[in-house]
Amino acid sequence: MFDWITGAIDSMGLFGVALFMFLENVFPPIPSELIMPLAGFNAARGDMNLITVIIAGSIGSLAGAQLWYEIGRRIGRQRIRALADRHGRWLTVSPDEFDQADHWFERHGGMAVLIGRLIPTVRTFISVPAGIARMGRVHFLLLSGIGTVAWTSLLAVLGYVLEGGYDAVSAWLDPVSTAVVVALIGAYLYRVATYGRRQRRKHPLDA
Repeated sequence: MFDWITGAIDSMGLFGVALFMFLENVFPPIPSELIMPLAGFNAARGDMNLITVIIAGSIGSLAGAQLWYEIGRRIGRQRIRALADRHGRWLTVSPDEFDQADHWFERHGGMAVLIGRLIPTVRTFISVPAGIARMGRVHFLLLSGIGTVAWTSLLAVLGYVLEGGYDAVSAWLDPVSTAVVVALIGAYLYRVATYGRRQRRKHPLDA
């Protein structure tokens, strides 16, 4: 997996960094915790520029966040909740979990967007409640942008700094990165398989 990601970034350049980060925000196939450090590796080797890597990663990530924001803004709370109720098994998001995210945003507002962009998994979906609440687009992009740039910069710089130990790191990071992706897929399949059981536990009278 390590070699595949670095090879893809090598062949597609900055566009590949932006594309991977966009996809990671729409439906996380490969976590940013792998994408940006590996892009930082490439920058340290002279294949890319660290600043442009951070910019490309941030643009891709923000594009994904903006997509979820627009979905929330256009579809609205009731229709999204109904979607979670109807297709929650495959989305692995139940109406109750959607309500929890919605209430968290209502309590913390803009700080939920700013801090949420720094938290794995949460940052993928925090844009939806912001869109539902019709937070101003400029305000949303500003707060989301601050959190996104901070996160992508941290990960890219870590990869850049560790470049000196590339050979040693790659020896253990390749199986680790593969294990991370397999674990994500496994977690998704587990949530799909146990969705009905979890719902019955929350609403035993409806069973």
